[in-house]
Amino acid sequence: MKRLFTSESVTEGHPDKVCDQISDAVLDAVLAQDPNGRVACEVCCTTGMVLVMGEISTTAQLDIPAIVRQKLIEIGYDRPAAGFDGNTCAVLVSLDNQSPDIAMGTNSEVGGAGDQGMMFGYACRETSDLMPLAITLANQMAYRLSQCRKDQTLPYILPDGKTQVTVEYGEDGWPSRIDTIVISTQHLPEIDSAQLGVPLVKHIIEPVLKDLKLSRPDIDVDSYNLYINPTGRFVKGGPAADSGLTGRKIIVDTYGGYAAHGGGAFSGKDPSKVDRSGAYMARYIAKNIVAAGLADKCQVQLAYAIGVADPVSVLIDTYGTGRYPDDKISEAVLKCVDLTPNGIIRCLDLKKPIYQATAAYGHFGNVHGTWAKSWEAADLTQNLWKALEE
Repeated sequence: MKRLFTSESVTEGHPDKVCDQISDAVLDAVLAQDPNGRVACEVCCTTGMVLVMGEISTTAQLDIPAIVRQKLIEIGYDRPAAGFDGNTCAVLVSLDNQSPDIAMGTNSEVGGAGDQGMMFGYACRETSDLMPLAITLANQMAYRLSQCRKDQTLPYILPDGKTQVTVEYGEDGWPSRIDTIVISTQHLPEIDSAQLGVPLVKHIIEPVLKDLKLSRPDIDVDSYNLYINPTGRFVKGGPAADSGLTGRKIIVDTYGGYAAHGGGAFSGKDPSKVDRSGAYMARYIAKNIVAAGLADKCQVQLAYAIGVADPVSVLIDTYGTGRYPDDKISEAVLKCVDLTPNGIIRCLDLKKPIYQATAAYGHFGNVHGTWAKSWEAADLTQNLWKALEE
């Protein structure tokens, strides 16, 4: 029986993604000066205005408006014709210190979690970077869309855009074909959307499908349905067309809906917030379990209580594909990694200003062509096997 699954992604010019990137630009600016700074920075944007808000406790000296404007210009909102201009928009700032009630449970002595909640990580063998196929394709196409705009391969498209990919799964539970691809991209008013089909196929879709590294070579990538700007026109976009807010693209940021999500957003949060660091560690564990050959797919759940260092629960689910029982794999994981917030920060080296690069095209996987993200390393595999054999 045919089974279809769909994931979407957005370009860096999508208004919600604009806010994510500004939040992480502020975070990086803090960590560059003060690695122990505490940041919970959220951003909203709308026509002609950006508001930076939240709680920051740091010794860093920051020019918040300058950070905002630089990021907007880097994204491509650098002139009125783009619909939003980082040079002239209003930038409002409303920042307070972190609550002392939270700080006393997360300081270096206590090392407790910055909030309660549950985080999930996932990995599977569908692609070379052990991510679900649909979100991998959607992220890669969104990334190429922005790259082709910036290098002038497609000079008539503008920063805002979305991609969506539907994958068909066979009876064996593995991808069998690409069923549908949707690309919606903002464009200059003199361009008819009907003119976009051929160049988008040539410069976006075909290169992504050609470079795709699949676990199985027999997936049909040629007979897909295609929709380009389905409404027929996409001229007004970005914050001028729709308000944006940090943390509204949490499914885009993770596994495209293919795995569970605890509900916490990532961007603008320093690594003492387990919404972020716990999710990164859960991905690291899941990826290493699959990379080690211990399972074909794996989901990891971690859960924490505010101010408490150790997780209140750890759950590993290999969906019946595990080479060992799930509880045995979980015991091996606990022997190999320190799941306290401080332990996660040390293991993944999370106090560096590394976060702007995560704020578009997914926090997991290898869309940018680099393995620089520490939580994407598959360096725990031998330790896991050793722990299982003890």
